[in-house]
Amino acid sequence: MMTATNIHYEYADRVRGLGAGGIGALFLLAQRIQLVKDIDRDLHLLKRHLPYHESDHVLNIALNLLAGGRRIEHLESRRNDEVYLDALGAERIPDPTTEGDFCRRFSEADVLTLMDIINESRLRVWAQQPPEFHEEAILEADGSIVPSDAECKRGMDFAYDSQYGYHPLLISMANTAEPLFLLNRGGNRPSQEQAEIYLNKAIALCRRAGFRRILMRGDTKFSLTRHLDGWDEAGDIRFIFGYEAYDSLKARADDLPADSYRLLSRPSRPIKTSERQKPERIKPKIVRERGYENIHLVEEMVAEFAYRPTACKKSYRMIVLRKRVEVNKGQMRLFEEYRYFFYITNDRTMTAEEVVFSANDRCDQENLIAQLKGGVHALTAPVDDLVSNWAYMVMASLAWSLKAWSALLVPIAPRHRAKHAEEKRTLLRMEFATYCAAFIQMPCQIVRSGGRLIYRLLSWNPWQGVFLRLVERLNGCWQC
Repeated sequence: MMTATNIHYEYADRVRGLGAGGIGALFLLAQRIQLVKDIDRDLHLLKRHLPYHESDHVLNIALNLLAGGRRIEHLESRRNDEVYLDALGAERIPDPTTEGDFCRRFSEADVLTLMDIINESRLRVWAQQPPEFHEEAILEADGSIVPSDAECKRGMDFAYDSQYGYHPLLISMANTAEPLFLLNRGGNRPSQEQAEIYLNKAIALCRRAGFRRILMRGDTKFSLTRHLDGWDEAGDIRFIFGYEAYDSLKARADDLPADSYRLLSRPSRPIKTSERQKPERIKPKIVRERGYENIHLVEEMVAEFAYRPTACKKSYRMIVLRKRVEVNKGQMRLFEEYRYFFYITNDRTMTAEEVVFSANDRCDQENLIAQLKGGVHALTAPVDDLVSNWAYMVMASLAWSLKAWSALLVPIAPRHRAKHAEEKRTLLRMEFATYCAAFIQMPCQIVRSGGRLIYRLLSWNPWQGVFLRLVERLNGCWQC
């Protein structure tokens, strides 16, 4: 079917084309939510603005990643692309070395200021959402290792798994998969270090946004028992944290009456189309043939009991998930054993099964971390010390926030509510590369006419209707 021959390339004389045509809409979005204005007003790092302002540097890093760049060095291609500069109305943009110098100007207080500025814009986007959006905010906390082979970057250290690098903490909102707060730390720091500080910051942010309830989730490292009483007394906060399987807890779980346990039945995933025949499972066959040791889940059961951690004055629900597993080697069954997982919560209305399912949903934050690492390339360390790399991570993660905000601001017409709502959900959950292919990589001709900067679309993709509805809203009546 592909029969093109005698292919030639030539330069166009008058047509000035840009591959990343969707970049203008996100720059317009940053202007309309007053992000550009707030950065220039509140972030003070440059003594003289000749020629750049602070917002130029911050957006330069974020837009580079959205336009297809993956490293800070790729700014060199952007700054030498005249059409890209025209599309942003810029005579020039900072080069990689200038951006590196800008990152090194940050102090810890400046990075916190920048996160607060970004979150102010986030509040304006959330204010545009329907009332049901503010029913409950789900906050999640986790840490992740950012490894590096560099030997001269200050602040790096060896992590628990012998990786050398940084260990940033991420506080995100599960509803929209937005990174709210990011803290860079040395690789040897524990996951939960300073987590309570940034969780409290996230709680305050969500209360300002008007969320009526807040749910916090985290793994076993984030069961911060010294703070559970305070969060419980707040009245609008629930928490579900994993808890270390100490021997004392396992002993209590073993001592529970047999009728305290009930079988955990996980709901099956809905089939969007007709059910298809499942392919043959190849991996288990290879494991058996080669005599590898294999662990097979037999059943899951749940129970609960009241438990008061040593640092708490109150008792909370301790949910026990008991898994019976069998260990096989080849065709031979070696033994069976119980494995215990514990979850502590102050929620008195959810069933034990619902608590387990909600705690398991926290694993979706791993997808966000994977996107910030491998999709956006925000969790990297291109500069030379801990604080400057922290600043770069925050500015680079703004690219993902702009993606989320563009999805949240897509208008929903009453006549096509179901279709538009589904498009909005799909766009919000898109991987970064897929989003860039759908919303950013739109070939455009850049034209100045009648005092307007026109992006003339040169090709079609299925998401252009959604894209143009967003642009129409950004150019129309706007209330923050």
